Amino acid sequence: MSRAQAIANAEAYFDGGGFFADLARRVAIPTESQVAARKEVLVTYFTGAMIPALAELGFESRIVAGPEGSGPFLIAARIEGETLPTVLTYGHGDVVRGYEGQWRTGQSPWDIVVQGDRWYGRGTADNKGQHSINLGGLAAALAARGGRLGVNVKIILEMGEEVGSPGLREVCAQHAQELAADVLIASDGPRMSADRPTMFLGSRGSFGFDLRLNLRDGGHHSGNWGGALRNPATVLAAAIASMVDKDGRILVEALRPPPIPPAVKAAIADLTLGGNPGDPEVDPAWGEPGLTTPERVWGWNALEVLSLHAGNADIPVNAIPPEAWAHLQLRYVVGSRHADFVSGIRAHLDAHGFADIEVAPAGSAFAATRVDPESPWVAWALASIAATSGKTPALLPNLGGSLPNDAFTDALGLPTLWVPHSYPACSQHAPNEHLLAPVAREALKIMAGLFWDLGEDGAKLVRQAKG
Repeated sequence: MSRAQAIANAEAYFDGGGFFADLARRVAIPTESQVAARKEVLVTYFTGAMIPALAELGFESRIVAGPEGSGPFLIAARIEGETLPTVLTYGHGDVVRGYEGQWRTGQSPWDIVVQGDRWYGRGTADNKGQHSINLGGLAAALAARGGRLGVNVKIILEMGEEVGSPGLREVCAQHAQELAADVLIASDGPRMSADRPTMFLGSRGSFGFDLRLNLRDGGHHSGNWGGALRNPATVLAAAIASMVDKDGRILVEALRPPPIPPAVKAAIADLTLGGNPGDPEVDPAWGEPGLTTPERVWGWNALEVLSLHAGNADIPVNAIPPEAWAHLQLRYVVGSRHADFVSGIRAHLDAHGFADIEVAPAGSAFAATRVDPESPWVAWALASIAATSGKTPALLPNLGGSLPNDAFTDALGLPTLWVPHSYPACSQHAPNEHLLAPVAREALKIMAGLFWDLGEDGAKLVRQAKG
């Protein structure tokens, strides 16, 4: 029994084709949670793909129904001893629409096609490939330890992440005792770059809202009435400009975060953004003055205008529109006053002469989460990843995007370590989604090392975290 054997087992699983075969079977199940007709297929992913695979690893599994409007959930557990440390892991088996007919060379999104280092197929990167890597790493560590890991492992899989994870928080709260653990180790999202292992400790929150100004019924000729009628599009544009300036700085006090904590600032100092193939060119002067670009993305809030509408955008006509509408989104970090967002926007608009603009929350919302970078779990995981990969991993205090991580931090009270196995140019959510084979192979070894090290260090880490 040795750590090196766990790593070798992971390599053999990849090199021998076992990982490809397992992932291909899972990708072949068209689990489109955004398509109502696929509702029964979501259950099939559990019964046909996951429960048998987990049983081979010694898990007992059951399907749990969530609240009305949510997909099914799978809860599984492998208990070696009631007094042993426990790790919870998470994944989602649902995917976005396959977009058949839009993939390169006419391939089906439900078949993995290999072209060089790229494995094309829906779910290869998000998230079937990622939780398959984690299960493969767990199996490799178990085999190296003779079938006894030295920690308990629990799993929750959902089938609704791509529609906002409805019911996940409620299921975690309702089954909190069954899901009780000491730490969450899970995978989603991209690495900072393909060649650098990455860990993040939470995610920025997401708050969407609509601004709407309706001034009259119907449009009126701009020649006959231009200069006499208020134009709602012009007024709304001015209102938005009062909220975020031409350089992207947030001007609504209630939407601004507190100063970046020193430990978070120190972690971000080692990070870079962009520069990978397919990445857009960064605008270095955009955002909060005095911050670096990485600090703006991983340590600060961003207010984005996602949609603007007035009149006929496709075929403009000579008429002053009667109404204008905009959808905005705030990506926000821990410490932001999320309970005051709506009232703060309302007060700002009123104070700037826009009292007749309506404000309403809209779209899905995610809470901001972030584990303390100085937690003993963080240093341990970074050391494990470095020992396996021979590289210095990137530590993101939180993902720039959003995940339902509050289900684990708030409902279950867990420190959360996310180790992503994708990369920024993976075409996630688009046709031609793909997993990079070298990243997958390295990630399998990293996860095998993490699960091995949990067996060695788990009890000590639990004591340190509590003490």
